[in-house]
Amino acid sequence: MITDTVERRPTPRRKRRLGGRTHIVVFLAPAVLIYTVFSIYPLIESLRLSLFDGLDDGSAVWTGLGNYTTLLSDPNWAVRFWNALWNNLILFFIHMVVQNPLGLLLAALLSLAPRFAGAYRTLIFVPTLLSVVIVGFVWELILSPLWGVAQTMLGAVGLGWLYAPWLGLESSALTAVSLISVWQYVGIPMMLIYAALLSIPDELLDAARVDGLSGVAIFWKVKLPLILPTLGIVAILTYIGNFTASFDLIYSIQGVLGPPDYSTDIMGTLMFRTFFGQQTQIGDIHMGATVASMMFFIILIGVTIYLVGVQRRLTRYEM
Repeated sequence: MITDTVERRPTPRRKRRLGGRTHIVVFLAPAVLIYTVFSIYPLIESLRLSLFDGLDDGSAVWTGLGNYTTLLSDPNWAVRFWNALWNNLILFFIHMVVQNPLGLLLAALLSLAPRFAGAYRTLIFVPTLLSVVIVGFVWELILSPLWGVAQTMLGAVGLGWLYAPWLGLESSALTAVSLISVWQYVGIPMMLIYAALLSIPDELLDAARVDGLSGVAIFWKVKLPLILPTLGIVAILTYIGNFTASFDLIYSIQGVLGPPDYSTDIMGTLMFRTFFGQQTQIGDIHMGATVASMMFFIILIGVTIYLVGVQRRLTRYEM
């Protein structure tokens, strides 16, 4: 019995689907590879190193959660850890109550004045593009009590009595550095919020005007509720950047020790100092990895709370 074998050829639709998947893999592969090498692998390696303790001969022994217990309870480590975490929370609070409301205000003003919006957007966003080393050095010169211009400028307007060496006082150093960070990065939330305001359909605004709402009322009752998801994204980006990007500016202005008397010490500087060592402190890669892992867990907890407790409600409200 002879049977004819019929070769099954892929249909044109299936060919297009397979070709589309191939293009997706090709375009995503470089990004996935770079992200894996420079983000995922270091994260996994840090988590692994935090579970071991180094010996004098260079070998490592399994300790489980022993390093975490030491970091959170040992007097030599706990004081510095809780101080750094508290400073990070203060830094985040200042950004939330100063930077983000200021970004919202600037975005609202730019949306009302489209004629000059392009020039002002550029001027406000330019500091974001500057190197943190340059920004830190320039502001350190401006606020210096020896050759800075801050005291002269305040004296010119009759406010010279307000001047103080803010970067050298424990009570004001962290606030001063935080405000410098606000000055540099306020353009990011401004641009995100500004884009969200421009995406609001004109039909909704026209309907609000027909109902008798004024400009301020339209913003509070129509525009602000519609951009709540964007404000949530800005908040969580501020939270993540507070534990990651803030290290560069503090390191360039104050140094890795977080002076004066660790008043500007944050999780990033503590991790750097612990991992690589500083002055009389010998570097410990395992305790440094433990600090880095704690930073990851703290960020993960904050992002999880946002996604579960906030983002769902904002998405439901938007729908």
